[in-house]
Amino acid sequence: MRLLGTIPSGLMKSSANTFRSGDVLYGRLRSYLNKVYQPGFGGLCSGEFIVMPETTAVSGRFLKYRLNASDFVHFASHINTGDRPRVDFGQISNFDLSLPPRPEQIRIADALDELFSDLDAGVASLEQAQDKLKLYRTSVLKASVEGTLTADWRAQHPQTEPASELLERILVERRRRWEEGQLRSFEGKGGAPPRNWKAKYKEPVAPETTGLPALPDGWCWAGFDQIGGIQGGLQKSPARRPRKNHYPYLRVANVHRGTLELSNLHRFELTPDELKKLRLEPGDILIVEGNGSRTEIGRCALWTGEVADCVHQNHIIRVRPIDGLIPKYMDTFLNSPTGQNAIQNVASSTSGLYTLSISKIRRLSLTLPPLIEQKAIVEAVEERLSVIDRLEADLAAKLESVQGLRQSILKHAFTGKLVPQDPNDEPAADLLKRIAAEREERSREAQSARHKRPASRRRHR
Repeated sequence: MRLLGTIPSGLMKSSANTFRSGDVLYGRLRSYLNKVYQPGFGGLCSGEFIVMPETTAVSGRFLKYRLNASDFVHFASHINTGDRPRVDFGQISNFDLSLPPRPEQIRIADALDELFSDLDAGVASLEQAQDKLKLYRTSVLKASVEGTLTADWRAQHPQTEPASELLERILVERRRRWEEGQLRSFEGKGGAPPRNWKAKYKEPVAPETTGLPALPDGWCWAGFDQIGGIQGGLQKSPARRPRKNHYPYLRVANVHRGTLELSNLHRFELTPDELKKLRLEPGDILIVEGNGSRTEIGRCALWTGEVADCVHQNHIIRVRPIDGLIPKYMDTFLNSPTGQNAIQNVASSTSGLYTLSISKIRRLSLTLPPLIEQKAIVEAVEERLSVIDRLEADLAAKLESVQGLRQSILKHAFTGKLVPQDPNDEPAADLLKRIAAEREERSREAQSARHKRPASRRRHR
């Protein structure tokens, strides 16, 4: 257990136990967490710790390692159950262990110190590699949406249609979709379109590019309102409790950064019109509306049609890219440092909660490459990220195997297979006698200390 900090003993407000340098402290609360610590100093600790003294018979270092072995952890974690399970010394004292002579305890602890020091160094190297892969992933995403990743590709394809022309086609398609929707609405109401109905079309607001970084030749900035249909979700309410026409829906907990967790989907009661309007389609981008963490605001993932007839809750905003924008590129942009910064800039904070809204999503700007370059970017990113994914999985497996190796070493240590035994060591029978004698001596010392305590302190306990 890592020491979190110390305070003057006079400030302690709970019952306290005395410990000395070399003693082992064992956390009583939630024993499955296996909170074990051996301080190199003496003092007082909370009553939530069981103090196991180092003695001339039992090495504190040996005991510390013994309490970390999987057989003891399994034993202690199954003593009590519940939300806040506690153990006491009487309960864990029922655990049987083989106690070697103290000189052998020292040899075992020395061997474990050396082996675990090497393992810790290996773990540190693996964790450093993990950190470097995270940085590499971030740099790949950043380079992909700023043009650096495909600089060589552009040099080899100088005649590519510029993104400004692509944006014009997207805007035409946007208006066409609006007009089709209006005509369907008029038809559903059984009436003819009113005069000059097309004049009611609201042109999307172009992005404000002042202060935005320069883009590669052929790229342009595009506003989310220009390039996608943005839709909020349904609010959860008692009226939507599943009855007859219920369908799966996505919650904030289902949308992670770049991935979806679909093992636990809840269901909504929907009308046919609601399902038709909100049914997710492959290529939809799902953006989380709010989060207590600034770095998690706006995390998003791409929907690829994993679940039929699925909708989304109101705390998720759906963006449906218009033809001409590859959904995977938009997903890459939003999960890149560039996209995350853009989201954080438009998000507001109320009592520590960063929030987005449909109007704020509309104000977002996106770096728009030519369509053919978007395809090249998506392919390049997927190729690199697949390598990163494999390396991260390999590192995770190695770290997991290290934990298994630790337990294997501990098992060998406590079954007499790690260090050689010395016939000159104190016999176990004598060791047990000495332990009993030391326990009796500590009991007498504690009783004597209680009798010497001032009467005023005894009265005010």
